Amino acid sequence: MERIIEEIREDLSRRITVTADRLADRTLTEDPAYAALLGRAELRERIRLDLRESVEGLDRALRGLPVELADARATGALLADRGLPLASLLRVRRRGGRMVWQTLGESVAAHDPAALPRLLPAAAVLWDVLDQLTDALCEAYHRTETARSDREREHRAALLDALLDGAGPSDGPAAELGLPGRGRFAVIVLAPGASGGPLGAKAPRVLWRIRAEGETGLVELGHLPLESVRELLAPLRVRAGVSPVVERPADLARARRLAALALRTAPASGGPCTALFDERLPAALVAAQAELAGRLRQVVLGPVLALPAEDRRVLLTTLGTWLTCQGSTTYAAQRLYCHRNTVSNRLRRLEQLTGRTLSDPAHVVELALAHAAVLQRANEPVTSPIAQAPPSAPAAPTPAGTARRSPRPPA
Repeated sequence: MERIIEEIREDLSRRITVTADRLADRTLTEDPAYAALLGRAELRERIRLDLRESVEGLDRALRGLPVELADARATGALLADRGLPLASLLRVRRRGGRMVWQTLGESVAAHDPAALPRLLPAAAVLWDVLDQLTDALCEAYHRTETARSDREREHRAALLDALLDGAGPSDGPAAELGLPGRGRFAVIVLAPGASGGPLGAKAPRVLWRIRAEGETGLVELGHLPLESVRELLAPLRVRAGVSPVVERPADLARARRLAALALRTAPASGGPCTALFDERLPAALVAAQAELAGRLRQVVLGPVLALPAEDRRVLLTTLGTWLTCQGSTTYAAQRLYCHRNTVSNRLRRLEQLTGRTLSDPAHVVELALAHAAVLQRANEPVTSPIAQAPPSAPAAPTPAGTARRSPRPPA
């Protein structure tokens, strides 16, 4: 059989050129992917080389030699890098294989019709050659596609970092990421170790990025209210800080800093929590000034922090619950599962230790900020004598008819 192929080589080469023309025209007509990426001349030449590669592979296989796969690998890598869909590539390869067999039969029939029966055993050899070439092409395609995807992912991550860090102009990175010049954006920062992910089919677009401060998401809110982010994050069961809404990509760096600050106000214990910055302004103010927060803890609550651990925990928990219950001693007692008089006695003792009265709004502000500083210190990953202080109870409405007042009347 190999002798026949050698005898018809020149005629077969001419026929393959005509076949490549037909297949190129059909491909450009039927496959938009090829039409968008390759011109007719390039596609025709590439198909011609592929057809010749199949014939040469058949010739080598019939002579007991290994099939040369380098060109197939090069084709797979090149077209993967240019973004041609693998399905389109394989469709043309399958058509080309059938046309090679048809062209081979036509050439043998023109040369010696009596030799056609001797061609039949070569069919199985040809299909094996085509399989080897296709496997090599697909392997190179997938390897190149993976590398290209990695490069694109790294590029998008660098663009997102540029926006979140405020490094240079924002217009270019925003445009490449498909973000409008003006819109409604927010930034989410998750606690270290937490992982973001898809937020549902109807959720806004979120671009996630793993960063040192925690996984960070850029949210394109559209017309959704900022509060919807809390509902979207609920299935992830994570601690998260959320920035205020910003309207320009240039403001995303500031939004990222505020989201990280909001995260610092979320209790480390007590389960998942989404802290919106605008709902945590006093605590965020304390978190933003670590040195002043330390001084505030010492000046306002120093005598309480000096107590034995259990006494300290009881007084701080009672203060936090009373603040959360909007100054209602009755409701705080219900939340703490104790008598109202017990809460009053604890708060009176706290007033005596701190020299501040809960009937004075200015003193209440100091105590609330100092308490927030204590909770944030407890969230820090260091051993501290105040780390046992639990977060305050969740917010709840004050019962009807309950006065918001100090546990003792003003002097």
